[in-house]
Amino acid sequence: MRNKLIAATAMAFIAYAAIPAHAAKVTVGCSGDNLAKTESAVETMADGPGKIVAQKEIAQAQDALLGGKMGVCAAHLNKAMHAGEAK
Repeated sequence: MRNKLIAATAMAFIAYAAIPAHAAKVTVGCSGDNLAKTESAVETMADGPGKIVAQKEIAQAQDALLGGKMGVCAAHLNKAMHAGEAK
């Protein structure tokens, strides 16, 4: 029982230490500059379903950026960049 409690405490400590580091990485991905670069890249895409999806993702990223949701913004930018790739 005591070993399980120690192990659980150690896991909680590790998770607590890792979450801020992960959050710092995510917020770097969402900025006005990155949004502009992604928009420029999407504008050069060939017209089609991938470009439409990318444009919608950019709009959602802009909304998230304005709302201060940096992680959500970064996720939408990532989806926008990968929307035109062949699957």
